[in-house]
Amino acid sequence: MPRRINELPSQLVNQIAAGEVVERPASVIKELVENSLDAEASRVDVEVAQGGVKLIRVRDNGFGIHPDDLALALSRHATSKVRQLADLERIGSLGFRGEALPSMASVSRLSITSRERGEDQAWAIAGEHDQPAPAAHPEGTTIEVRDLFYNTPARRKFLRTDKTEFGHVEQVLRRLALARFDVGFSLRHNGRDVFITQAAQAPAARERRIADLVGGAFLEHALSFEHQAAGLRLAGWVAQPTFSRSQADMQYFFVNGRIVRDKLVTHAVRQAFQDVLFHGRHPAYVLYLTLDPALVDVNVHPTKHEVRFREGRLVHDFLFRTLHQVLADVRPEPERVAADGPTGVTAPPAPSVPGGGGQPYQRPIGLGIAESAAAYRAGMAWQAPAATGPLPAAHSARAAEAAVEPEIPPLGFAIAQLHGVFVLAQNAAGLVLVDMHAAHERITYEGFKRAREGEGVKRQPLLVPVSVKVSVREADLAESAADTFTELGLEVDRMGTDTLVVRALPVLLRGADAERLLRDVLSDLVVHGSSSRIGEEINGVLSTMACHGSVRANRRLTLDEMNALLRDIERTERSGQCNHGRPTWTQMTLAELDKLFLRGR
Repeated sequence: MPRRINELPSQLVNQIAAGEVVERPASVIKELVENSLDAEASRVDVEVAQGGVKLIRVRDNGFGIHPDDLALALSRHATSKVRQLADLERIGSLGFRGEALPSMASVSRLSITSRERGEDQAWAIAGEHDQPAPAAHPEGTTIEVRDLFYNTPARRKFLRTDKTEFGHVEQVLRRLALARFDVGFSLRHNGRDVFITQAAQAPAARERRIADLVGGAFLEHALSFEHQAAGLRLAGWVAQPTFSRSQADMQYFFVNGRIVRDKLVTHAVRQAFQDVLFHGRHPAYVLYLTLDPALVDVNVHPTKHEVRFREGRLVHDFLFRTLHQVLADVRPEPERVAADGPTGVTAPPAPSVPGGGGQPYQRPIGLGIAESAAAYRAGMAWQAPAATGPLPAAHSARAAEAAVEPEIPPLGFAIAQLHGVFVLAQNAAGLVLVDMHAAHERITYEGFKRAREGEGVKRQPLLVPVSVKVSVREADLAESAADTFTELGLEVDRMGTDTLVVRALPVLLRGADAERLLRDVLSDLVVHGSSSRIGEEINGVLSTMACHGSVRANRRLTLDEMNALLRDIERTERSGQCNHGRPTWTQMTLAELDKLFLRGR
């Protein structure tokens, strides 16, 4: 006998919805705090007990809720943020679905107390079917969620220990605090203050919040930037490759103030870090993307963690090119070297050297270390100062250094070679130590890439074309993307509904697996609308060539050769890391050296 169709009770409907929206205490806090931010609160205080299972209390000073709307706020699909389809297509608020509060009320004991701005009286309600009653409360709203999942024991069994659940709570609130610098936040657990942060409007205050929430070490290694183009704006902090992580646990990406997890974003960032990150490591960043709300769909999943960009390729390319340039623009510069070592975003002016009449040294393109050293000698007529014996006192050395400081390049001048591996140099800040092979490897690699970009990707016909079976969709895509394949140095023909033939590969990839390359490129085109596979493969070859063509360990260099290497480092993109992500140089300041030898104590 067929089963009859019945309308589900509203309580059961809400509990089903709660399965998607209310996963654990942290998801409750996310929804409640986002409501506070949508209510224009400048202060949000969160208190939890037993990891949030026993109690969650969120208080804000936002514009409050009208007493006639308190009961309605606990009804499904009731919201003040969306009224028509046009609103849904350009959502500017964090919340909009009208599911969170009724879902919470169905699996906990929930109460709301609120006082509208400018009103003398607050009102409270403790359930969907209750009537609002007068209450004492300042302007704003307090929502209490007690005994989470008390009436759904199966759901409660899936919760972890109080410590684990509170860890998720703290992580969510820290992310929200990173999203809104203009709002103050506080968090208490079991009566103990965990963190309190004030609104941060000034740049220095924002950096203090970043240091408090992400860590001082991250900020010390971070590059701050802001860039906009094509209606997109990207700003924030990205840590240098030397501050990479073993896990992707320090990655915060916000779209119009909403933290998201997006494969397109992750791919663009990884691509920007492609040849400066050590194998198996993950970049660290706090990034804010701002764009027209009509260009991003946030109505993808009930938790609103995922988004869909309407012009994904534009966003991907913008993210990649911006971050790629930020990392490429890092150069050794005097003021940043003195403070931080190999950091800084702005490219410094071409350095001048003593005796050069203030004219910058320009390295002839295509010369190696020895040749550029000869050019350096001929062009600058500079010679290393002759040794005059030890200075009688430390203050004399500092005075002598100060006298020539304006003319000292960022990495200074070479003074010795250590064990045929490292170059020691003295600059205005102190001592510079350079891994000569790693540094020259990066210089050579970047030179190869510039040369390839100038002449394009040359291809070579295959002696025996490679036939590859694909899906009809992939074959259609390959046929429509013929120009893309040509730019990548591939020649691909369609030989039927589901067969492609690779007839040529880039010259530098002769002998590569043609079928694998084609499938990888097609996969990228399906997911991202573009592919960097060929470029990555070619760069891998160039990296190997640069490694083998760079100065090797135990090769003795003259002072002129070492100085030429230092000047090349100052001028080369991404020179802080070799092709494999290892650091190429480091700075030890005079203060650090004094501390090492207990000077001044």
